[in-house]
Amino acid sequence: MSDFYKKILENNKKWVENSLALDPNYFEDLAKQQTPPLLWIGCSDSRVPANEIVGAKPGDVFVHRNIANMVIHSDMNMLSVLDYAVNVLKVKHVIVCGHYGCGGVLAAMNNQSIGIIDNWIRHIKDIYRLHQAHLDSIEDVTDRFNAFVEVNVKEQVFDLAKTSIVQSAWKNGQDLTLHGWAYGLNSGFVTDLDVNISSDVDLDEVYQLKF
Repeated sequence: MSDFYKKILENNKKWVENSLALDPNYFEDLAKQQTPPLLWIGCSDSRVPANEIVGAKPGDVFVHRNIANMVIHSDMNMLSVLDYAVNVLKVKHVIVCGHYGCGGVLAAMNNQSIGIIDNWIRHIKDIYRLHQAHLDSIEDVTDRFNAFVEVNVKEQVFDLAKTSIVQSAWKNGQDLTLHGWAYGLNSGFVTDLDVNISSDVDLDEVYQLKF
């Protein structure tokens, strides 16, 4: 057994001990139910931990993560998480959180094949194509990269709003707002990208579903 593996097992024991020292009923209470107000759709990057970023405790945030925080309308994993969060847990907020320095977004800016993930990256390339005139006009490569991260997040928020799950919730009068953030790896701060959607009125008419 490797030293790393032993260490993470020991870390778990210490975490349990510390949690129980603060509250002897901590895990007993946590096991009873979960009523998180928030669904977090983020990147799989290990440097972007959802709970820690917003100072939340276990049970506060329902989480879905994938490469480059994508919302793809045919992704049954994402849709299953979204459906459970919206229709069972009744979350009031969904945050799509990207991060500056995202490897998936960087890969979409280039043409190097990196394996099966190329097929996932293609969805991100579609976002670049939609905003190519704006992105190509940014001469500094780092600034263009950062702008692409932000544009990608915004598009994923709108793709969330286009789902039948979210639109049905709005139609039923459910209190649900979608948000887009970008996280700074080198600062720890999030940037609210000012894309906050709580109804389908911001969508093109072709996406507005009738129930």
